[in-house]
Formats: sequence, structure tokens, C-alpha cells
Amino acid sequence: EALEHTASLDEDRILRKVLNLVEASLRTNFYQRDRTGTRRPALGIKFDCHQVDDMPEPRPFREIFVYSPRVEGLHLRFGAIARGGLRWSDRPEDFRTEVLGLVKAQQVKNAIIVPVGAKGAFVPKQMPPAADRETVQREGIACYRIFVSTLLDITDNISGDALLSPVSVVKRDGDDPYLVVAADKGTASFSDIANALAIDRNFWLGDAFASGGSVGYDHKKMGITARGGWEAVRRHFREMDRDIQSHPFSVVGVGDMSGDVFGNGMLLSPTTRLIAAFDHRDIFIDPDPDPATSLAERQRLFALPRSSWQDYNKALLSKGGDIFSRSRKTADLSTEARKALGIGNAPLTPQDVMVAILKADVDLLWFGGIGTYVRASTENDFQAGDKSNDAIRITGRDIRAKVTGEGANLAMTQRGRIEYALKGGRLNTDAIDNSAGVNSSDLEVNIKIALGTLVRDKTLTYEQRNEFLASMTSEVAELCLRNNYLQSLAISVAERRGLAEFPDHVSLIETLEQRGQLSRTVEFLPDDQGLADRATSGRGFSRPELAVLLAYAKNSLRADLLVSTVPDDPYLGRELFRYFPERLAEQYPGTITDHRLRREVIATVLSNAMINRGGPAFVTSMMGATSADAGAVTSAYAAARDTFGLTELNRLIDLLDGQVGGATQLALYAEVEALLTRETLWFLRNENFAGGLSDLVLRYSQGVAEVRNALPSLLPPFFAQSITTRMAAFEAGGTPRDLSRRFAELSALALGSDIVLVATRTRASVLDAARAFFGVLDMFGLGRIIESASQILLADRFERMALDRGLANLLRAERDLTADVLAAGTGSISERLALWRAARQSAVDRVIRSVADLTEGEVTVSRLSVAAGLLSDLARGT
Repeated sequence: EALEHTASLDEDRILRKVLNLVEASLRTNFYQRDRTGTRRPALGIKFDCHQVDDMPEPRPFREIFVYSPRVEGLHLRFGAIARGGLRWSDRPEDFRTEVLGLVKAQQVKNAIIVPVGAKGAFVPKQMPPAADRETVQREGIACYRIFVSTLLDITDNISGDALLSPVSVVKRDGDDPYLVVAADKGTASFSDIANALAIDRNFWLGDAFASGGSVGYDHKKMGITARGGWEAVRRHFREMDRDIQSHPFSVVGVGDMSGDVFGNGMLLSPTTRLIAAFDHRDIFIDPDPDPATSLAERQRLFALPRSSWQDYNKALLSKGGDIFSRSRKTADLSTEARKALGIGNAPLTPQDVMVAILKADVDLLWFGGIGTYVRASTENDFQAGDKSNDAIRITGRDIRAKVTGEGANLAMTQRGRIEYALKGGRLNTDAIDNSAGVNSSDLEVNIKIALGTLVRDKTLTYEQRNEFLASMTSEVAELCLRNNYLQSLAISVAERRGLAEFPDHVSLIETLEQRGQLSRTVEFLPDDQGLADRATSGRGFSRPELAVLLAYAKNSLRADLLVSTVPDDPYLGRELFRYFPERLAEQYPGTITDHRLRREVIATVLSNAMINRGGPAFVTSMMGATSADAGAVTSAYAAARDTFGLTELNRLIDLLDGQVGGATQLALYAEVEALLTRETLWFLRNENFAGGLSDLVLRYSQGVAEVRNALPSLLPPFFAQSITTRMAAFEAGGTPRDLSRRFAELSALALGSDIVLVATRTRASVLDAARAFFGVLDMFGLGRIIESASQILLADRFERMALDRGLANLLRAERDLTADVLAAGTGSISERLALWRAARQSAVDRVIRSVADLTEGEVTVSRLSVAAGLLSDLARGT
């Protein structure tokens, strides 16, 4: 009615936006009353963000807005099952902008866990002016209680198998019972408060509602976030052939020893030489530290409650060292300090010193404190979104540290990371480096959900549950660190491929955009012209960009798997147990099998495994080459992985950390990835998964094992020589001899799936099929052709697909010819080969000559296709 009577364009616009918000609202606690008829202390409205006009990108799945005169807050999440921290914001004017930036990063970080990204914040609005610390804390906690209570007001509950809707709430969005929160900036000690509210309401998650409380996995005690980031840092140095656990290395950083990430991080290597650091209070400089002495002093500070750099024993500083407040007017540095930081003789302010620390020429720049300290040279400070650090912020091209570890959230802008990476710096993103903390919290929540059933049915008391939970701390930590290890490795393998995988990465971006799952602008990925420039310059995606693609590929795949039958497949369902600690699986397997989030866990484990081992574009490439859906690709992946024992092969490479050169180790990983890619594609094209995976994997794995054991006696001369050459190359890089042979044989062993298929179709033994297969291969000189074709690098994706198709046709013809040979009599394989050739001597000789002519010199896609056609015609003719 108001719209009909308004004469002002501005009024019309405002009213339409209000109307739009009304239409986009899904739930509210406005009508709820307590027993005395009193309203709730704050208004909560839940919105469908995709219905809200002009909402800034990226648009969350849902937003709960909380308002009262005392406190204001909001909670953003990207899916029905989402988690992330609630922070006490100090940005009342734009805290939604703050939270949106954080939840965007959280969404990427959460790719390794079951829930997708979520984040929330609250702002107290009636804080007494000039209040003391206790008053501020008391009011903050009171506001936090109101904020969390309001979120719970409009969230569904579960009792047994029944879903309970909140009272006096109209639900316009269906059932929505999953609400999990965590500690964040300013709320590190609030988890018990949130859990008490949940328990008081009989909320189904109990003390799993807020992770990190007094009964759970304490991140700082575990040092899990820093340890996860350290896995990434160690990989950077390992690939530079440096071991930072045994050889001294120089470090500068942001933080102090009382901080979780900085403090724990600076205790993780006995050879750390911390040259300088700063936090929000002080600046620390130790120009030439003794690793052992300084480590012991850092450990002492870490053990102190609320320590600062001022607590450091200055007598232990090296010559010229100093510790001083950031609030000083000037900073008079010693000659030694100036030299260590690369500063001239000009007068200095503390700001100048902090800038110099960020720009220092050292081995490692370690971020463990809150704030955004690096932007790109093409950005301004406003775009960095951290006004408090505008005066000391540097650009990515200013960093001289060889490696950067981003243990803190948003220490750098994404453009700043990319700029640093493109100039040769080694880093990932904060979502990769500090993901172990969120991983630990997710495990805590899901373990508590599993154990909750045992508490409810009186199998365990609450105290026994707590003891059992604590007993798994070390194993939980190892599961988290494993994810940091694998994600940073996946980025390294993808980076090593460079332009060879660039077309697939571009195709992945286009696919994600078409599905509305990715915005290049939001994630700072190159536009079309930028992609063309990268291809022309011969430079693929940088590590920070690959980190983004890795996460989006996982999130997209997980969403596809959740709407498929994959989580319900008995064989793939076993992936569920890979997520949980072995102790839980051994003692209470039923709690895992019947887990409320069973399907989500399986989808998460599979999406992580497939993308980590196959690369960001693995699934989209498979789908593009075969028109298969994500479910079929997953089945083919599992068949390829388990047939060839790829998990064990990767484990053997892991054991070579620090024993072989970084380039050699990555080359070994690449061999396994290439085999996984080839065989996944092979199973998609040649097998049907309707009958389940168990029997299929058993048949192929047994057959491939037979081929592997007999390989030395089966190989024709070309393959034998090729294996010898490859083996020597691996040994030269430091790979042990027996392992070198095993990896050198993979190119030949990859033909094992073709051999098993021929044996199955002809009902021949695997060894007879293998002898016939390699005999035909040798007769037509196909060994060199197959190997050469596998090594062709093409920039155009469609040319690559044509190459792949030509190679597949060649091997199909090879299988058909092998079947013909096996059908030629009942004698030995050599006799059957001779008999088969003699029966069509002229045709065989003609094809041999033609194939040789076609593939003389460089093997091309067109020549390969013609050769495949000639062989196929010969097979059809016989």
C-alpha cells in the first residue's frame, strides 16, 4: 500500500528493499515469549541470502541478523551444515564487511572438513565509557550470551530420531538443526559459556555445540594450528632441499610467545634463529641469536601466563639486540640490528622498524598475529580492510623472505600473496596453512556426536566419554597434520605441472563459473585476458591461486557426491573410517557406521582424497573426457587407486622426506598421479560399476599383481631398456634402488588393466594374456609409440583430448589383436603369435611398415590416430 501512495523515487526504492527483506526472511524469534510473557532480549531474523537484492558477493546460504539496543550481531554460513568462529568485533560500523571477508576465507579453509564455511560476530553497544578490563569482559560476555541465545532461538533441535521445531516460529525453509560455533578473536575462552547455553536448552549437540571448551581439544595446548602451518613451511624448504629441523634458518614474524600460533610456531624447530618480531605492544630484535639459548628462553615465555616480549631476558640477546615499545617516538637501533634488518643509518621510528622486519632478507616470514600486513602494489590500504595497520603495510613484491608461513588469518591479501608468489616467493594461503585448527574442531564435534549415542544409552558415563575423548588427542592431531601435509603437497604437484595442466585449470574455472560456484572477481583469479597472458608468458597459476582452485574443486565435488549414491555404496562407504581416529573405530565402530553425518563425512573424505591426489582439475577433466558424472568418476578413482595399490606407493614416497632431493620426490609423486589419472579414465571407459566395486577391484588387483610379479620375464626389449633408463634417473636423485625399479616399472604396469580385461573376455589366464599382449606390442613396435604419446605436452585442451582418445583407440586395437592371438590355436603363446602372423602375413607386414613410417621421429596426434585406425582395421579383419 505504501508503494502505491509514494511519490518519491527514493522512498519507493527504500520500501521495495524493505519488502524484499520481508520476502527473503525465513524465521524470526519475534513472537517467542518466556513463561512470564516477556519477549526475547534480542530480535533474530534468518534470511535466505540468495533472495536479497544487491547483497554483496559472495552471497552466503543463510544469514541470521541479531539486534537489540544492547548488542548487534550476525551469523553467515555457506550451507546447511556449516561451522566457524564467533568473534567479538571492534568494528561496529562495518562488522558485516569484516565477517564476510572472514567467512569467504573460512569457506575455502573448510574444504577439508565436513561443514562448509560459517562466521559470526557481535558488537556490544552499551559499553560504559573508559571501563576497566573486568567491566568490559563482563559486558562482552553478557552480550555474547544474548547473541548465541538468539541464534539458538530459531534453530531446530533433535531428540532421538525426532526433529523438534522452535516454539512460536514459522519455518519457511524446512528443517535446519545443525548449528555449530567456535571461538574466535575476543571469544577464545567463551566456548564453555556457549556450551552451557546449549546444554541448558537440551540442544542435541550438547557440548559439541562450541568446540574448544574445557572438555575438548585445546588448540593452544596441542599447538595444532601452528603445527599444521609448520607442515606447509617444512614442505617449502624441503622442496628447496633444506631441512629446517636440523639446520639453522633465519626468521622474522608478527606475534609474541603468549600467542597460540606465533608462540607454538617458534618452538617447533631447535634450529630457529628468530631475528626480529613485533606484536601490538612491543618490538623484539635479536640480530645474531643462538638457536639453543633463544629457544629455551622462548619456551620460558610461552609457559608464563600473559607474557609479552618485555618478559624476555635481555641478557640473553645477542650483541645489539633490543626490546622496546611500539609507542616510543624514535627507535635507536644498534649497528648490528640495522645490519640484520637491512636498514641504513637514517633516523628511525618504531613504524620504520616494523616495516623493515616485514621486508627483512631472511629465510622465513612467520605470521602469527592478528592483522593484514601485506597487500599488492595494485591495491590501496583501504582494500586491505585493516585500517589499524595501514602505516606499516607493505606490498607482496617488497617481501624478501624466501618462504612465508601464514599461521594467522588474513595476514596478506590474496592479491598480495599472488604478487609475492609470481616474483618467486614460496607460500600458500592462510586457508591452507592454518587449517589444522578448524580441522581439530571438526573432529571434536563429530567424535562428540558419535560418543553422544553411547552416553545416551548408558554405555559410557559423561566422565568416561571425556576420558576417552582426551585419550585420542595425539591421534586427532596426526589426522589434522596429515591434511596439512597432503594439501600443501597437492599444490606442489600441481605447481610442478605448470602449463601442462593450465588448460585443465582454466576449464575447471569455467565449469565452476557456469555452475554458479565461483566468482573470479571475488577470488582474484585472472580474467580471460589475464589467462591468455599467462599462457603466452609460459606461466601457469601461482600457489595461492592453486590453493583456491583446490578448495573450490573439493567443495564442488563434495556437493555432487552428497546428491549421488556414492555415500551409500558399501565399498566406498568404508571411507567413513578414514576420517575418525583408529581407537574410536576399533572400540566403538557402530557409532561411526550410524553417525548422523555419515554421508557428509564420506563425501568429504572422498572429495579430499580425489582432489589431493589427482589435482584440482581431476574430476572435471574426467567428466569432460567421458561425459561421466561425479559418482562414476569416484567409483573409477577407487578402482584405479586400489587396483594398483597407489595408497601404499604414496606412503613409500612420503617416507623419503629429507632423504631425496625435493625435485626427485615430486617427480615420484607425479608418476603416481599420472597412473591414477590414466587408470581412472581407463575404468570409466572400459568397465561398468553397476555390479559394485568389491568384485571388480578384487579381480583387477589380483591380475595386476600377477603381471607385476612376472614383469621382468614379460617385457619386450624397448620397455626393458626404458625401465632401466628411468630407474637410473630416479637413483641419481637419491631414490633407493628397489624403489627406483618399482616406480620405473609403472609405465609398463599401467598396461595391466588392459591385460586383465583381455584375460576376462577371452577366459585366458592373466599371464597368457600378458605374454600375448606384450608380444603384439613388440611385433608392431607400439612400446615407443605409447610412451612417446604419454609424454606429449599440448596447450590446447581439445588437442589433449584428441591425443588421449587416439591413445585409447590404439590400446583398444592392441587388446583386440591380443584376443585374436589368444584364439589362434592351443599351443604356447609364442606358437600362437607365429600362427596368427603366418595366417595373414602380408596384411601384418603392411601394417607394421605403415605404423613404423607413421611414427618415425616425432609422434603427433594425427599420426597416432591413423596408426590406431590401421591396427583396428587389422583386428576387425581377423
